[in-house]
Amino acid sequence: MYHPPSLRLLWILSIAVSVLATQKTTLPRPADPFADPRDDPYNPLRYIASNTLTAIAFSLVLFVAIAQSMCIWKWGGKFMLSMTIGAYTFAFGIGTRFGLHSHPESKGIYIVEYLFVVLSPCAFIAAEYVLLGRLARYLRCDNYLLVTPRRITLTFISSDITTFLIQAIGGAMSISANDEPLALAGSRVFLTGLALQLLSFLVFTCIFLVFLYRVRRYQHVIYMKDQTLVWYKDWRALAGIMIVSCIGILIRSVYRTIELSEGFQGRLATSEPFFYGLDTLPLFIAIVVYLPFWPGRFIPPFTELAEKENLGEEEKRNSSQGTVVEQS
Repeated sequence: MYHPPSLRLLWILSIAVSVLATQKTTLPRPADPFADPRDDPYNPLRYIASNTLTAIAFSLVLFVAIAQSMCIWKWGGKFMLSMTIGAYTFAFGIGTRFGLHSHPESKGIYIVEYLFVVLSPCAFIAAEYVLLGRLARYLRCDNYLLVTPRRITLTFISSDITTFLIQAIGGAMSISANDEPLALAGSRVFLTGLALQLLSFLVFTCIFLVFLYRVRRYQHVIYMKDQTLVWYKDWRALAGIMIVSCIGILIRSVYRTIELSEGFQGRLATSEPFFYGLDTLPLFIAIVVYLPFWPGRFIPPFTELAEKENLGEEEKRNSSQGTVVEQS
């Protein structure tokens, strides 16, 4: 059974904080941490986090998390629960930036903020993996996937867990290190996890696009099956929203990969506008787009699908028996 990556954060955080507690620094601490944050060696962000931006981002992400919870309750779609849990942990991570605003030199708060913000999107990615398998099975077009729905879920979620753990270990090493060699080693481990995650999700996105192309070309009846409905009830609307969501996640993954390639003190890592514009905003779009097109509205539970299939087979049998009677 798959457990959302966000649930493993507590274990990773406990390790990171314990490592932090055993380390000491000898660098002189500035008298006023707000005077020159850019050159403050004790300020991991190298800037003072804006409470206004934090409040806006926190409120928007928390709204999505609550709204998705209501969607699950009203329309079902528990297979999207990973994304919903990830939205809550992502909002929590953003909320800790309030603490960084008041205590910009707090390494403990920074560890919590960084790991929750960086690792929570792994749960978003896991939901995308599961959704494609469900969509293919709902359309009865499993054979048009490059791999079976079950293998897609197992393969890519296993990849998600692996890259999650690599990032968690690398992140814990980097942000809790006080000596440059350990920090450099941790950043390289973290960068490896990010690059592998980006590659894995890019392959998944290609598989998804090939699937849509094949359904349109070889199963045009199924592709057009909802054409009589209003556009926002057409399954192709959900597919389009999924493409938008994948693009948002890809933008964020590319940003994080480039950021880590520059190092924790690079321009991207020490710029708050880049953080919100290339990380938080794309991820927010990736999860908010599902609200008006909640997958549970389009894809019924497997039990309902099985009942419909059995009903259809029974109608076919009754129809064939009626035809035999008429002929006799």
